[in-house]
Amino acid sequence: MNQNLETLCIQAGYTPGNGEPRQVPIVQSTTFKYATSQDMGKLFDLEEAGYFYSRLANPTCDAVAAKIAALEGGTAAMLTGSGQAANFYAVFNIAGCGDHVVASTAIYGGTYNLLSVTMKRMGIDVTFVDPDASEEELSKAFRENTKAMFGETIANPALNVLDIEKFAKVAHAHGVPLIVDNTFATPVNCRPMEWGADIVTHSTTKYMDGHGAALGGVVVDSGKFDWTEYPDKFPGLCTPDESYHGVTYTERFGLAGAFITKCTAQLMRDLGSVQSPQNAFYLNLGLESLPFRMRQHCANAQAIAEFLSAHPKVAWVKYCGLKGDKYYALAQKYLPNGSCGVISFGLKSGRKGAENFMEHLKLGAIETHVADSRTCCLHPASTTHRQMTDAELEAAGVGADLIRLSCGLENTQDLIADLAQAIEKA
Repeated sequence: MNQNLETLCIQAGYTPGNGEPRQVPIVQSTTFKYATSQDMGKLFDLEEAGYFYSRLANPTCDAVAAKIAALEGGTAAMLTGSGQAANFYAVFNIAGCGDHVVASTAIYGGTYNLLSVTMKRMGIDVTFVDPDASEEELSKAFRENTKAMFGETIANPALNVLDIEKFAKVAHAHGVPLIVDNTFATPVNCRPMEWGADIVTHSTTKYMDGHGAALGGVVVDSGKFDWTEYPDKFPGLCTPDESYHGVTYTERFGLAGAFITKCTAQLMRDLGSVQSPQNAFYLNLGLESLPFRMRQHCANAQAIAEFLSAHPKVAWVKYCGLKGDKYYALAQKYLPNGSCGVISFGLKSGRKGAENFMEHLKLGAIETHVADSRTCCLHPASTTHRQMTDAELEAAGVGADLIRLSCGLENTQDLIADLAQAIEKA
């Protein structure tokens, strides 16, 4: 039976048996007992499903991962310790030393650094492309050794909306999967796999958890990309893995399970960025209310964006729900029911005005965090990017006047009143 998203958020991933806990149990155990070595050996050979060590798999984490896979319309998923770990695993599962990745320039700064610095040191090269470029221009970035294309549904903090269909078309024309970080939109407002994405990632720390309680990430596979069409390009999935008893993942687990099984059995085994069962439990509680919270986040952001855009002391506002926004048309296509609760804006009084504004906020807390139940605000030029000059800030797309506001779940009029008094004092 096909179920709606609100139902999946409550019911998917875990079905208790007779007399079993109604809530997903927290299996807070590192290891699992078996009667014989042969029983455990079948697990090591991936001949049977089960658990033997929580670095690879844990029942609590698996139940929550299955719920997120259902929400995204995927076939399998794996929880990670953070969103950064999820993006790393998604790419590194198919790209290694000597390989190449194409990525949008409009992505979270931490992910940009992951690709351009850390993974480059591992021998993986990356070409960054303008997400607004034409298909022909995007195609020029690809090489024979390109293994993946990467973008964000709604870029953090640039708030660009990705043309997922365009990116998917170009990626597939070159025989590689499209990986999309869907953190800001969540599956409530966009399911990238319905538009051609092959793998979806999230920082579950953000809206999915929604309460600033637990770090986490997730990798979700659509099960649609046919790795076997390109066995020479993806040998890790299409040839025997000698580090795991010679299993060939696509043969043993099919397209529906190959990518995530390899990610778990190989990368999580060796790198260990596991999400704790306790954090997975908190995440599951957040997922149960996700559709209802996203509606309020988006309603608050839309009302506040309209208020800011009409304010005489506000120089500019960036929010794709505004009709004059550059990405309004794409948002209507991919995000017709709302985008997210994050807004960027600047005051006519510039950098100094932004600094003064931050000092006078009462409800909006100064935090590096976003996508929380509580409204939080950041002036990057005086905090996270304070080492950069105004010229360097402008070149990085984070102007000295930029204020990033993450609208929480408070009353809309209370938030507007707080912003109004802070702007007046700025």
